[in-house]
Amino acid sequence: MAEWLYEAGIGENRAALVSRGVIWKARIELEQSGPRHGAVLNARLIDKSTGKVTFEGGEALCDPLPQGITQGATLRVKIVREAIPEAGRPKLPKAVPAGADALPGEGADLRTRITASGVPVRMLRAHETDLLEEAGWSEVLEEAVTGEIGFPGGALRLSPTPAMALFDVDGGGPLEPLAVAAAHAVARAIERHNITGSIGIDFPTLANKAARQAVAEAIDAALPQPFERTTVNGFGFLQIVRRRTRPSLPELLRADPVGAEARAELRRIERLPPPPPATHMVTRRIANRLAQRPEWTAELARRIGGATLFVAPKE
Repeated sequence: MAEWLYEAGIGENRAALVSRGVIWKARIELEQSGPRHGAVLNARLIDKSTGKVTFEGGEALCDPLPQGITQGATLRVKIVREAIPEAGRPKLPKAVPAGADALPGEGADLRTRITASGVPVRMLRAHETDLLEEAGWSEVLEEAVTGEIGFPGGALRLSPTPAMALFDVDGGGPLEPLAVAAAHAVARAIERHNITGSIGIDFPTLANKAARQAVAEAIDAALPQPFERTTVNGFGFLQIVRRRTRPSLPELLRADPVGAEARAELRRIERLPPPPPATHMVTRRIANRLAQRPEWTAELARRIGGATLFVAPKE
């Protein structure tokens, strides 16, 4: 039976859809990560040429703009895509004008969304068995960070780029069975890591149309709708487009790897049996990040009943 596992962590909330002991979907919600999808906000137009609006706590790009609006005017907007982290130039949230009857409010958080799915939700606590880890949580995070995803007979390499997420297929043996197996693996990875937007898959070059059609049909069978796709071209390339509302797991983790490592370390400490350690050795960059976020270590102390000093090896 499938169920969502939900954990309210320090600095992030986590959820995994688990069935038969396997994680099918992994989701992380960072604290203070900007307006959520579906949020309705009171905003002010600050750049009519780009549609940039500002609101309490941030900015977004609104398209289309209400007819006849002037720069500096106020308007109510709805967030349709959250901010997307990118190296050097993060993408601002996207917004549209909200309807006249739309009331200001925050979009649904992770817990609300998984509860609304209709699948049972189990709340996890630090003193209980680590069901997330038993289902392969760390392995899924490793996939997201490295992009290395194995499947029987081959491997995928995932490379998020500003234009699209790219999957490269590698493996031995007959090419058609490899490509079909890879199609199923790609579909599962897309769902597991919440990859949306434009997605490119570089399959092995297949000699005939029937083989290429079999690969496309494997994608159709394994990846839930809605999405659009091309056929597999003569060079083995297929493109998928899925509606984009929030960043993928690889984008979140790769945008701030030190923060991800620090939050994972806090999770490990929180799950240690009492008494809490007085000191804990971490890398220099994790120690520096935790020093910058004293509210994280204060929350850890509250949860475990004592303060832990995070120290790094001496240079």
